[in-house]
Amino acid sequence: MSEQLGTSDEVGEPVPRDPAEQRQLPTCGTLLGNMRIEMSGSQIVSTVQQRIAKLANEARDMSFTSLNRYLTVEWLREAYHLTRKDGAVGVDGQTATQYEKNLTANLEALKERSQSGTYVAPPVRRTYIPKGSGKELRPLGIPSFEDKVLQRSVCMLLEPIYEQDFYDCSYGFRPGRSQHQCVRAIRDVLYANKGGHVIEVDIRKYFDTIDKTQLQELISKRVRDGVIKRLIGKWLNAGIMEKGEISYAESGTPQGGVVSPLMANIYLHYVLDEWFVNEVQPRMKAEAHLFRFADDFLVICKSEHDANSIMEVIPKRFGKFGLAIHPDKTRLIDFRRPYNGQQTVVTFNFLGFTFYWGKTQAGWMTTKLCTAKDRQKRSLRKLWTKCREIRHLPMKEQWKKLNQSLRGHYNYYGVSFNHRQPNRLWHQAERYWRFWLDRRSQKPSMPWERFEQLLEVYPLVRPKVAVALF
Repeated sequence: MSEQLGTSDEVGEPVPRDPAEQRQLPTCGTLLGNMRIEMSGSQIVSTVQQRIAKLANEARDMSFTSLNRYLTVEWLREAYHLTRKDGAVGVDGQTATQYEKNLTANLEALKERSQSGTYVAPPVRRTYIPKGSGKELRPLGIPSFEDKVLQRSVCMLLEPIYEQDFYDCSYGFRPGRSQHQCVRAIRDVLYANKGGHVIEVDIRKYFDTIDKTQLQELISKRVRDGVIKRLIGKWLNAGIMEKGEISYAESGTPQGGVVSPLMANIYLHYVLDEWFVNEVQPRMKAEAHLFRFADDFLVICKSEHDANSIMEVIPKRFGKFGLAIHPDKTRLIDFRRPYNGQQTVVTFNFLGFTFYWGKTQAGWMTTKLCTAKDRQKRSLRKLWTKCREIRHLPMKEQWKKLNQSLRGHYNYYGVSFNHRQPNRLWHQAERYWRFWLDRRSQKPSMPWERFEQLLEVYPLVRPKVAVALF
């Protein structure tokens, strides 16, 4: 079997796991060869990705063996263009500007090293960012810029394959999918079924506990290209540089790498999504829906019996793959539509929003959303810090930066029914701005009368509904 899998000469052609199932599939190698001169790098990448996606869709039980032939200089160049240039530098300190000075030579050398097996994945530089309320810190691994380019190029090869396999219940870090689509789908199910029993699940330290061996075995179901698998293995086993010392983790993938979200999605696709769709849903007495965004997910069941059954079996399922469910953060919520006169307010949080039952202007009960309390506090804290940091800049620059922050908040949290929290944020932004303008010198210099005149020239942008949920 290993000889059979290693002899495919077709570019990106999937090979059957069972030789008896092998069939001739058309390839795009000749097509690309004829069109390469006339096509730009982005057009070549798009054409190849469409071809890979078509083959992956037609041959869902087959694995790809020759993807590395796509790792040309043109492919890497397109990956370079898609890589963020203003990100933090890795352990080598190299910036995008420095790498660009000899771009063609650097990409040619990168192609040669990656395909010959001599590429060495440098350690990721570990830093920490605030998590949740800001008291906890989340570890973040920052690869070198060249490593980001190579990771991006491999993601460009793998995404067309796995996009054919991923289920509709998965929304995180996928092209054409977003948090708002996930939130809208959740609300639609709750509204149509008059609520349900909601299972909130929290995976304990997901990225740190992914079993590397099992992840590579799961990837081999679809990708058996030796070059690609070797690169993935090097990234999974790359060291972590912290305070001048390198350490190696036995499990997990470092958050922050370009390839990490895709690896995390692949792992949970097999661990959770495929299992839920093929094994759990057929056994349910009533409707059951899974909604996942990266490692955050919840299940909505129409039957309480089904919900309890899922609650019991999920920890066992995850334990088989080295994952653990946080017992204190996992709960079952009775989120059925309240009857008239019911006083108990039941809520749950997901993706930064709080879901609750409320009345429309016509008096009908419906599922509504508002900004979760911890997210609102976090946004207020960021605004306070920003106003303090920019208070000595020219007034027009302050105004632009504050409005930029406010627009970013409104674009995410400005959804149907969520009016009160964005308005509070807007009012607080005015107060914070005036407070720090008044303290630019030892003497108070910005009374409210003067600040109101300032707002006539530099008004802060007001909240708006950016996303309609119905």
